[in-house]
Amino acid sequence: MSIQNLPLMRAIGSKIQYLEKRQGVIAQNIANADTPNYQSKDLTKVDFGSVLKQVQHAGSIKPVNIVVTDPKHMGSPNMINNAKDNKDRLTYEVAPDKNGVIIEEQLVKSTEIQMDFNLLTGLSSKMSGMYKIAIGRQG
Repeated sequence: MSIQNLPLMRAIGSKIQYLEKRQGVIAQNIANADTPNYQSKDLTKVDFGSVLKQVQHAGSIKPVNIVVTDPKHMGSPNMINNAKDNKDRLTYEVAPDKNGVIIEEQLVKSTEIQMDFNLLTGLSSKMSGMYKIAIGRQG
C-alpha cells in the first residue's frame, strides 16, 4: 500500500486537482480581460456539509444532532447566522464593451489559490515525512 492510497493523502490530492482547475479558470478570465461581452467565471466551492448529508442519506452514517445544554454553548448551524451564506455579488464594474473581468479580483483569487496550494503541498510533505519516520525510514 502506498502513501497516496491513504484517505488523507487522497483528499489532499483531490483538493490540489480542484485548485489546478480553478487556477486554469482564473487564468482564462485574465486572458479574456479585453474580450467584449466576456464575464468572469469561477468554480463552485465544495460544501462539506452537503457531502456529509449525502453520506448520511446513503445510510452509512446516522445523523448527528447537536444539543445545547447551557446558554453559553454554541447552537446548531441552523441557529447561527453564517457570514458565508451571502450570495456572491454580481460584478459591479463592467467595461463599456460589456466585459465583466476585474483584474484585481482575479489576481486576489489567484493568490488565494497559490496560498492554498502551498499549504497543501507543505502538508503533504509533512505527512510523508511523518509516515517515513513511523515505518523507520529517516530520509
